[in-house]
Amino acid sequence: MMRFGAWCLASAASAALLLGGCQSEKPAPAASETAADTVDTASETATEPAADASEVAVGGGRTEKVENDTYEFSYAYPDAAGAIPGLKANLDKQLETSRADLISGAKEGQAESKENDYPYHAYSYGEEWKVVTDLPNWLSLSSEIYTYSGGAHGMTMFDALLWDRHAEAVRKPIDLFTSKEALSKAIRTAFCTALDKERVKRRGGPIDKSDEMFSECIDPVEQVVILGSTNRQTFDRIGLLVPPYNAGPYAEGSYEVTVPVTGAVMAALKPQYRSSFSVAR
Repeated sequence: MMRFGAWCLASAASAALLLGGCQSEKPAPAASETAADTVDTASETATEPAADASEVAVGGGRTEKVENDTYEFSYAYPDAAGAIPGLKANLDKQLETSRADLISGAKEGQAESKENDYPYHAYSYGEEWKVVTDLPNWLSLSSEIYTYSGGAHGMTMFDALLWDRHAEAVRKPIDLFTSKEALSKAIRTAFCTALDKERVKRRGGPIDKSDEMFSECIDPVEQVVILGSTNRQTFDRIGLLVPPYNAGPYAEGSYEVTVPVTGAVMAALKPQYRSSFSVAR
């Protein structure tokens, strides 16, 4: 099974569900937050400034972490990403945007809790990028994102990107295919079979077909698509990262499904990218 970073992933959920649930104690931070090496203590005013360019190491990874009574923020990417100027700039921009959005939302949430006289728990955003595979022409990355903006629990989501070394550009894995529909058709049977197998394992018995919400198959390409390799030369497998609530209840956690690159997958690729893939052996 292909996992995040070293193809190892945690639970995921849709961002829209963050607004649900009653106010309660905030859970422990996600694993991506604990990976940070340093902790900066910020003021309680939730006005953490952006890091000065001179403070960010050139040509290396980056780890940012801020904790105060209003919000908790962490963001990290590896040396392999930091060594590529264009990719580093892209991730740094994402970092600052995510931090600004968190601070804005936290201030609003804090003001609302005060106005309505209920406890405020610090909002959180943590994202950690890891290398999925590093190929001669591509760097494949995936990230785990933890967010909390009130409610019974936080949520974990995922993201993915590719660095095209030839074009020196960031791409999404799905961009390499002629269409989402073409990729979905090429991998759906293998994906649904693997997903149901994992459902049976987690539920300890046959799938209850009367539970339409969590028994039917789902569209693989509506999940986070990541590209991996077993030969370190070409992409030969595809990972699908499925949030809770998509394939099962929150308690089941995320589902992670890996399917091989087949002839059907090769046919679904845009012609200019076919040489970057090979049929799995």
